[in-house]
Amino acid sequence: MTAADALGSPSGPGPYRPAAGHAGAGLLDLRPAPAAATRARMFAAQTRLELILTLRRGESVLLTMIIPIGLLAFFTAVDVLPSGAEKSVDFLVPGVLALAVMSTAFTGQAIATGFERSYGVLKRLGATPLPRSILLAGKTAAVLAVEVIQLVLLVAVGFALGWDPAGGAGAVPSVLALLVLGTAAFSGLGLLMAGTLRAEATLAAANGVYLLLLLIGGVVFPLSKLPGWLRAIAEVLPTAALSDGLRDVLADGSGPGVRNLVVLAVWAVVTLGLAARTFRWE
Repeated sequence: MTAADALGSPSGPGPYRPAAGHAGAGLLDLRPAPAAATRARMFAAQTRLELILTLRRGESVLLTMIIPIGLLAFFTAVDVLPSGAEKSVDFLVPGVLALAVMSTAFTGQAIATGFERSYGVLKRLGATPLPRSILLAGKTAAVLAVEVIQLVLLVAVGFALGWDPAGGAGAVPSVLALLVLGTAAFSGLGLLMAGTLRAEATLAAANGVYLLLLLIGGVVFPLSKLPGWLRAIAEVLPTAALSDGLRDVLADGSGPGVRNLVVLAVWAVVTLGLAARTFRWE
């Protein structure tokens, strides 16, 4: 390799550029020009990093897939629906899809981020030009990528159990809109928790909230079975909005419902906004 190759050429990716606009334009400009990457490049790099780290936590990914699949198979077998007019699997698949989103975007991400903060990983990132908003956006995008794998597996298991979704191809845009809004809402909630609480407190709180939302979020039990006051609370939770919206589209063949979309959008905007403002690197 020649010295010219090492320093780069006018058209190549070398570290230096020929000076321009003066008498020595043919010489190399050896002055450094440090600058932060564009926000788009930072977002792409952070998303890739988060996805690699997520997939390396094999036990976490395994649990976020095994639990929803196990619940789907179990409750389909025991038939928990109050009426025989609807197949259990047709009721359960949309709810379990919502549970999968919650498992990955909220519980898994909150716990992982909380311990990254505790171990000082985020403190080191905070010393870089990376903004908090790009960090949070990269984590959310990585979660979406993992959810694609979850949804493929759950849909395959659902079909194997006799699931017969309504709506056909026309339901895809509504389903995607619900899943993206649901992911943003749960991701914001998880990051808000991980960015303000200690790692041990995040671990306990994330698991406790997960169990609570599983029981009253309309995942495996209809909201109509809850007492009136509890049902009123459940209807404004993101789990119920996501599971009911998916059920309206995939089981009833109707639209996702304006109320469900509004609830998810409000949760997404509020939690992500608060997380971006309050997230502490250490």
